[in-house]
Amino acid sequence: MLDFKHIVGHEQIIQHLKEAIRSGKVSHAYILSGEDGAGKNLLADAFARSLQCEDRKDLSDACGLCRSCIQAASKNHPDIIRVTHEKASIGVDDIRIQINSDIQVKPYSSPYKVYIIDEAEKLTEAAQNALLKTIEEPPGYAVIILLTNNLNALLPTILSRCITLKLKAADKEDIKQFLMSEYRIPDYQAELSAVFAQGNVGKAVSFASSDDFIELKNDMLHLLKYIDEMELYEIIDGLKRISEKKNRINDYLDLMLIWYRDVLMYKVTRDLNLLTYKDEYLDISRQANTKSYEGIEKIIAAIEKAKVRLNANVNFDITIELMLFTIKENSNG
Repeated sequence: MLDFKHIVGHEQIIQHLKEAIRSGKVSHAYILSGEDGAGKNLLADAFARSLQCEDRKDLSDACGLCRSCIQAASKNHPDIIRVTHEKASIGVDDIRIQINSDIQVKPYSSPYKVYIIDEAEKLTEAAQNALLKTIEEPPGYAVIILLTNNLNALLPTILSRCITLKLKAADKEDIKQFLMSEYRIPDYQAELSAVFAQGNVGKAVSFASSDDFIELKNDMLHLLKYIDEMELYEIIDGLKRISEKKNRINDYLDLMLIWYRDVLMYKVTRDLNLLTYKDEYLDISRQANTKSYEGIEKIIAAIEKAKVRLNANVNFDITIELMLFTIKENSNG
């Protein structure tokens, strides 16, 4: 049973929502804003379940045992409605049928009717204007929750009538412990996934449990461990392997950045405990000993420049080739 206690991070948002429930001052409209995988749906579900719970022991969190909580857990609660859409956008008819018409009907068995609109950035302007009329004059029992990864896609009139809660990155150590306890992920893999996800719990879970991600990481490690000794043709072969994973290139480059930041960190501190790639300690320390500070910084700059160039649609092969040659040039000094 998901409740607020099982959500990683977002303490301030959880405190705000729990206090609203506890004080009876629940707003009629909320916006949860954050990148995909950050936890918007988890927060919305936990909030909805807590609002509808029939036996909240602490007056702010779902009990997990009552009829309402069981219905919510099975996605079968009549008064928690998720707006669905079949097209690329959420149209005016979707809002009129699923919210505006339905909202006039009182809750079946709960104190509230909760409407959750995921991917609210896909609402057309007409759909937003239709929703605005309901947000302006909602029934007392209505709570509308919009989830979005892009606040700029919402009309100023919508934004001004909702309480906006912005999700922040979760703590790396909290994510690591969550992966280890809930998913039984080994320490080293949990830490790498937590660092790589940059505070996004959903991404961390995906990375930690993805065979594709593990294969990607192993490919990258093989290249970076041995690039100093590789001949030109071997580097070109490495380029071809990267080219086969164009759709994951940003992940690949981020893994490379973590590696060279580890090399730099070890060169500065000589502290194994500060490394993300702890299991690769021998290769990290070897490269830290053979590379200069300037050389490592040039490599990191080259990887970051490659990311910028690829986002600007510069030729893929040329961009990656320049990056790999920069790494090779600075392999020993």
